[in-house]
Amino acid sequence: MSLIRALSKELQARSDDSLRALFSARPDLISPGVPDFAALAARASGRVSVQRALERLNRPQMQVLETLHLCTNADTGHSASAATLKKLINGSSVAAIDRLLHSLQELALVHRTDPPHGATPAAAKARHYLPVGSLKDVIGIYPAGLGRSYTELVRLQPAFAQRVVQLVGELHRSGASIAPATTPMEAALALQHWTATPESVQDILASAPERTSALLARFGNWAMGAVPQAQRRATVLHESSDVGPVDWLLARGLLVPLDAAHVELPHSVGVSLRGGFVIEDFSLVPPVPRLGLTSAGLRRNAALGAIAETLRLVGEVLYTVREQPLATLRSGGVGVREMKRLADSLRIGVQEAGVLAELCGMAGLLRLDVDSSAWVQPPQLEWLALPRQEQWLWLVNAWLASERAPSLVGQPVNAAAPGPAGHRGMAGTTINALSAEAQRPDAPVVRKRVLEILNELTLEAAAPDGQAPVLDASAVLARAEWTQPRMARRFSSLIRGILMEAEMLGLIGSGALSQLGAAIAAERPDDALGILGEHLPAALQHILLQADLTAVAPGYLDPELSDRLLTMAVAEGQGPATIYRFSVASVRRALDAGQDAAAILEFLHRHSATAIPQPLQYLIEDTAARHSRLRVGAAASFIQSEDETALLDLLNAPAAAGLGLVRIAPTVVISHAAPRDTAQVLKGLGLSPVLEDASSAVVRLRRSTPVSGGGRPVYTAPRTAPPEADIDAQLAVLRSDGTRAPGAAGAHPPAAAPGSEEATQLGLETLLKAIRLKQRVVMNVVDGMGNASRECVVPVAVNGGRVRVFDPDKETERVLSIHRIIDVEATEELLQ
Repeated sequence: MSLIRALSKELQARSDDSLRALFSARPDLISPGVPDFAALAARASGRVSVQRALERLNRPQMQVLETLHLCTNADTGHSASAATLKKLINGSSVAAIDRLLHSLQELALVHRTDPPHGATPAAAKARHYLPVGSLKDVIGIYPAGLGRSYTELVRLQPAFAQRVVQLVGELHRSGASIAPATTPMEAALALQHWTATPESVQDILASAPERTSALLARFGNWAMGAVPQAQRRATVLHESSDVGPVDWLLARGLLVPLDAAHVELPHSVGVSLRGGFVIEDFSLVPPVPRLGLTSAGLRRNAALGAIAETLRLVGEVLYTVREQPLATLRSGGVGVREMKRLADSLRIGVQEAGVLAELCGMAGLLRLDVDSSAWVQPPQLEWLALPRQEQWLWLVNAWLASERAPSLVGQPVNAAAPGPAGHRGMAGTTINALSAEAQRPDAPVVRKRVLEILNELTLEAAAPDGQAPVLDASAVLARAEWTQPRMARRFSSLIRGILMEAEMLGLIGSGALSQLGAAIAAERPDDALGILGEHLPAALQHILLQADLTAVAPGYLDPELSDRLLTMAVAEGQGPATIYRFSVASVRRALDAGQDAAAILEFLHRHSATAIPQPLQYLIEDTAARHSRLRVGAAASFIQSEDETALLDLLNAPAAAGLGLVRIAPTVVISHAAPRDTAQVLKGLGLSPVLEDASSAVVRLRRSTPVSGGGRPVYTAPRTAPPEADIDAQLAVLRSDGTRAPGAAGAHPPAAAPGSEEATQLGLETLLKAIRLKQRVVMNVVDGMGNASRECVVPVAVNGGRVRVFDPDKETERVLSIHRIIDVEATEELLQ
């Protein structure tokens, strides 16, 4: 019976609770909904769905599933039980494997079947299983890290097939206990028998050169390796004592050359090196890392300091961008020169500036202006007016939900894992800030899982009161590789950057998960807000003016105070105790912005904890006295409104900065832009400008509307289960036909509708089985005009939505698109 049909019958016999658990674990099975159990089984057997399901399996589940795949054959009906798998998994028990097989069956990755033909009565009483048909394609050619058999290598590697008979003959003549062969397949079987047991392989390796064991140990987790000039080095049976381990292994067929630069360790050799087991390191318990400890007080202070510093730097980023937007490159993203300018303004490194720019971009604090192709601050940004703890939560929510990886900025474009900043990839390019190359669709899932692992390891450590476990990337990665081994590469490429970003946001402090991080990991943002509101010091509203024309910030300043201070002084240094230096140029900049000496002195007097030093007062007054009292400028249009508040909001709107607005009266503002251009910009701001007539230079605002920001981001955890309402609706559809109820006898699945998902999966299953068995099939094919015809052919290969077939009658090969095949039937089924 077809594997999909068998799975369909098993799913049909399940209880509603079992189906609910399946849909919760594999939500893609009902998104979109399926009409019946046959379609559900087809989707559950699909390659993409199985791949997603495997990404959620832990290491013991994957080890059992891969071992089941290696010792079963659906074409011959050779199934396996827990007792069979126990012999191939070192350190396991029948009960443990049986539980894991049951969990895989609940996930519809394996299904119950009859015992193999010839099984003993005792073995036939055990539960036997077969995996879903697409498992082989999803796992790949090296399940459990083991290579292919000698017979398969002979069939797929022509170069090896040409020399394998000679190789076996040379081994036989040299005294090896291997039978001679006359054909490549006989030679492959001889090599397979020669290396079939751990004892025989150990006897072979007894005369191997030094370092051979160390070389073979590198193949412990993967069967393929890189060896320069592999095919040339495998042509002679070396007997000299100074031959290297690679040449020695190649000459005896213990390594098989795949091409000029790669070799493969055959299956029988790999199993023998593992002591006759497919799995050597089976364990139901995840690895427990050895963790250091830090004090809870140090963790809290480090986390709060990081939060305060991040909020300060984000505020400075917004001020810098308001003064001069970040220009983009033609290829997208912000170039190194622009990031260097931003980094110099913030007094930090270019890498850190790139991460901050990414954080502001993902939080909506910066947006790309399509007209100017520059990153600017949105008008009337709500974030600036929020309390500090809510500003922090805004940033954290955006970070958790974003599909971007800020820490990849500066890394090589072609790098598979983060490397040192500035290192160039093969293409000689690095990832620019705010560019498409920093996009990682799986980033939210990885971030959520990393925080969960941090929380798990912290709880498991059970540190004494007042202490907290220090967690590094290796500890988190080891647990991630155990819980989700199929996602190990994704974790390894992102995990260090995620930990760095989490530390910058205060979710980690002094290397340990903070209370804030634990609350966010448990999806309790309100608790995090309460903790932060209690411990985060309030922003300061005062500075200390010095006689050396500087002002010292004794802590983190209020963003509004910092912004105003930056207009009249230049920031120096890093950290909370920032120094602001006054000079003639900085004071002139404040005067050019519309301030006067009295306003500057009044501002400093209001916010200074000390009296204004006389040198600073003289500097401000003398600079103002020399500053031009009369100004001459161009004005192409006027904006007039009786609503003074609307004009004031317009002057403060960053999006109107390009108009060059200057207020010359309470109700009049001039602009250097043409009237129509001015009116167009005002419309884009949500205002309602009116041109008095075609030749008028006056733009009137009849009414004003508030200029709103984009709204704060709210984090929603990546959904791991569909809503209950969707599950109930799907169950109702599946149970709607009384003949499909659990336990219904005599119910036969209907034929799959042509073109349906079920029909496509059944057709692919039949084609792949026919390819493996070199079997003829009858296909119903539709041509470009819609005419159907039945053809008896032998399928050769399926790839990329097309199937290559051989027509025995015409003795020709051709390629057909799978979407033109209505149905496929094996010829043996037609003859019955």
